[in-house]
Amino acid sequence: MNTLFDKIWDRHVVQMVDDGPTQLYIDRLYCHEVTSPQAFEGLRSRGLRCFRPERIFCMPDHNTPTHDQDKPIGDPVSKAQVDALERNAKEFGLTYYGMMSKDNGIIHVVGPEKGLSLPGMTIVCGDSHTSTHGAMGAVAFGIGTSEVEMVMASQCILQQKPKTMRITINGTLQKGVTAKDVALYLMAQLTTSGATGYFVEYSGEVVRNLSMEGRLTLCNLSIEMGARGGLVAPDDVTFDYVKGKEYAPKGEAWDKAVDYWKTLTSGPDAVFDKELVFDAKDIEPRITYGTNPGMGIGITESIPLAPSNGKENYEKALDYMGFKPGERLLGKKIDYVFLGACTNGRIEDFRAFASVVKGRKKAPGVVAWLVPGSWAVDRQIREEGLDKVLSEAGFEIRQPGCSACLAMNDDKVPAGKYAMSTSNRNFEGRQGPGSRTILCSPLVAAAAAVTGVITDPRELI
Repeated sequence: MNTLFDKIWDRHVVQMVDDGPTQLYIDRLYCHEVTSPQAFEGLRSRGLRCFRPERIFCMPDHNTPTHDQDKPIGDPVSKAQVDALERNAKEFGLTYYGMMSKDNGIIHVVGPEKGLSLPGMTIVCGDSHTSTHGAMGAVAFGIGTSEVEMVMASQCILQQKPKTMRITINGTLQKGVTAKDVALYLMAQLTTSGATGYFVEYSGEVVRNLSMEGRLTLCNLSIEMGARGGLVAPDDVTFDYVKGKEYAPKGEAWDKAVDYWKTLTSGPDAVFDKELVFDAKDIEPRITYGTNPGMGIGITESIPLAPSNGKENYEKALDYMGFKPGERLLGKKIDYVFLGACTNGRIEDFRAFASVVKGRKKAPGVVAWLVPGSWAVDRQIREEGLDKVLSEAGFEIRQPGCSACLAMNDDKVPAGKYAMSTSNRNFEGRQGPGSRTILCSPLVAAAAAVTGVITDPRELI
């Protein structure tokens, strides 16, 4: 019996190459401004057009400022990249959601919320966190710029078929534990290379009980374990989320689609190349202490002592972060809080953050960047009155974009400053040269924002 991944992959095989890669049909290509210019130039130089332009959607997100988006972009490099995407999309007849458009935002947030990412699809983008869309029950993965050009020209890609892994998480999550904590826990258990070469299916009671936003967060972080991607079998949670969305099937086509989507499960006899099982009771709110997402601990735990392997990298990471082996991070002063990114920039994340800060005030000296993942999220924040809750607590909502996730825009954390960040990576300089990133959930970020120190959110919930 095939796994869910096998079912989707096999349905999209155009041809097999002997002793080589598979030619795979791609249902959806997303393009942002950073990894697409060379691909467009490649088409232009060969006199080619996009083979199926209606399946390609473009939007700027990495370089967009999160304030004054109605004004010209100040940074010349960012402006050049954003302007180039708009020109290229127009020249090649592609759908383009520009800054200030009601449809703009982070591409991995907009795709699912518009119904562009659907169960059973193959989805690619020149961005590693394309794995996010696997939460819809799709095979979604990041590709390189030359591969972006390949998909533009042929709507196909050459790929070696990955191995399959199933990660089952049993039990019920404790109070204050979110999908982000589950992902950070898995990264610490597997390390950042533990799933290399695999496509991961997430299953078990914990995953079934996650909202669609939670599943998107979990699949988003698959890449940080080294996986090619991650996915969750579509179910009623998926169908309820998709129904009525702009690009979702309608009427009779909807019923037909759901009938097919219900077949997208790994059968009881499905054989995976690797199986791992974890228990929810072992997971508490998590934070990172080092310079890769796998260097994480439970919020009440101490930084572990140096491992026997990789001691040099461990010591280098702790030196960069200004931490010591055996140190507890609870009560550690922080400087910045970032809520957002394709990991945690959805409406559920803003609800969680607001639930902690309601009736409290932002701590003096803390700089907080609250950045919706899309204009649709921004509208929902205001419709639900979360903007008033946040404003009364001393927080300001910025305009949508990738923001401080990767410092390709104005939102940079200064050298030596500590940032509690809901984003996906904590590499050296990721949020700005010399910045020190502690990855966490929206609840942990909110607790730090109102106390000014690393705080267990369970004390405030």
